[in-house]
Amino acid sequence: MDASLAVRARGITKCFGDVVALDGVDLDVTEGRIHGLVGPNGAGKTTLLGLLLGLAVADRGSLEILGTPVGRVLSAPDGVAGFVDGPGLYPSLTARQNLAALASLRGPDARTAGIDEVLDQVGLTAVADDRTRGFSLGMRQRLGLAAALLTRPRLLVLDEPSNGLDPAGKRHVHGVLSRLAADGTAVVLSSHRMDDLEALCSEVTILATGRVVFSGPLGKLAAENRELDYRLLTSDPPAARELAAAVRGIEIVDAGVLVVRASVPALDELVARLVGAGVAVRELAPVVSPLETAFLALTEQQEDGR
Repeated sequence: MDASLAVRARGITKCFGDVVALDGVDLDVTEGRIHGLVGPNGAGKTTLLGLLLGLAVADRGSLEILGTPVGRVLSAPDGVAGFVDGPGLYPSLTARQNLAALASLRGPDARTAGIDEVLDQVGLTAVADDRTRGFSLGMRQRLGLAAALLTRPRLLVLDEPSNGLDPAGKRHVHGVLSRLAADGTAVVLSSHRMDDLEALCSEVTILATGRVVFSGPLGKLAAENRELDYRLLTSDPPAARELAAAVRGIEIVDAGVLVVRASVPALDELVARLVGAGVAVRELAPVVSPLETAFLALTEQQEDGR
């Protein structure tokens, strides 16, 4: 196994009766990176996360986590933490008591972070002694993250960690995950929120009907998408429309608030012409993100090909 890989999966297949949840899945997750996992409902994301957390075993294929081959016995791999389908908490206990109970399960000699330390990391110090039955969904998600951080994981596996978070909470959690990755922790993050994945992830794997339809850097998605719609705001809209109409490969979709359909090379040429003509570009953004566009196109192709 490559020393820089936290996860190396090859040909992973998992069935539940006649249902094929994962069909020959390959996955590489690099240490110190946040790797996004995307797919429609039923694509196999939860099953794959469960395999990484030791909650299930593959029927076929090979899986190595943190340099160690994973066998056919249910067990949590050393150095791995996280949650699937939301964190499991004791509602009658406080946040601090929940974490203390989880720490005690690891034994007196287990290497764990301090409870106050992880509560501070996720921004729950002020409610540390409140019972979790009164916590909002976002607060429970943050406490689940704190529980995972207790073990100082080298691989962190999270299922929809931004569920229920307000903008401030989401920003806080994003900061925690980015710092963990910067310190060398590998993070596998499953989410339906494309904006979260684009903000956090350097690499992404898209699943559809249990198969990988794309895996690689986010930048590669934009390159592989032949055309996207972009909203273009400039200092001189009439001149911008005229220049856009003159560039080969540019289609004007909306002439009011200028929206153009273009490949990346054609868009680069348009920007160069705008700058050369003295037209300031004030905003240039995809109407639909490259990740969402690729997600829709790739998963629809997979569904059509079944």
